[in-house]
Amino acid sequence: MLSVELTSDCSRCFGLCCVAPAFAKSSDFAIDKPHGEPCPNLGDDFRCGIHDRLRSSGFRGCVVFECYGAGQRIAQDTFGGVSWREAPATRSLMFDAFAVMRPLHELLAYLNEAASWSAAEPVRPELEAKIAEVDAVASQRAQALLEVDIDALRGPAALVLRAASELVRVDAVGRRAAERAPGPDLLGASLRKQNLRGASLRGALLIAADLSGADLRHADLIGADLRDANLAGADLTGALFLTQSQLEAASGDATTGLSPSLRRPDHWN
Repeated sequence: MLSVELTSDCSRCFGLCCVAPAFAKSSDFAIDKPHGEPCPNLGDDFRCGIHDRLRSSGFRGCVVFECYGAGQRIAQDTFGGVSWREAPATRSLMFDAFAVMRPLHELLAYLNEAASWSAAEPVRPELEAKIAEVDAVASQRAQALLEVDIDALRGPAALVLRAASELVRVDAVGRRAAERAPGPDLLGASLRKQNLRGASLRGALLIAADLSGADLRHADLIGADLRDANLAGADLTGALFLTQSQLEAASGDATTGLSPSLRRPDHWN
């Protein structure tokens, strides 16, 4: 298992997610902000001045963003704790390196989760090998990170993650149920109270879908777009690759079932 942090720790970062990415005024962001320019809400202490009211202030995109620990790794390890404010010459390199580190850490988070599943024991050596490979890439110097081919790493890792997912789902619900795949385009679909236990919803477009009361236990939700999906009363206990960001983008309520590792979003009823 991996020892590096795979969740964000803003106290050890330099506000990289508030500076490096560009965002356009939309339903997710209240303003336009170019790449490399600090958000006006970023304080001198690298903390967000409106963190406790981001959603109501029009910055929903910030609420759902997760760097998977890439921010503090870039800040503390790759750049040795010296910020872009202290060393302005590092700005461009630091921001570009963060853009590479973030997907690397997301991949590590998925691999690390899969390696923890007992039913994935047959492919654990492959998962651990991929973890070591990706972590070694992430440990490189900043300039070397810019040469990383993310897709070349993702492809082989995705095959192992898919195999681990299938092992877990077959173990939980049997092969026939595990082979269910409702389809990639479920935009606004009515899936209320559907039995989707152990189903594959990998990369599914579930924007504004009605999943209220649905059984999603052990369903594979890697990369599923749950923006504005209704999860009220749904059971997502043990759902595979479900992230906090996906939950923050959706709506739910006090009866939505979640695994202990996930937190019920504050905006849910």
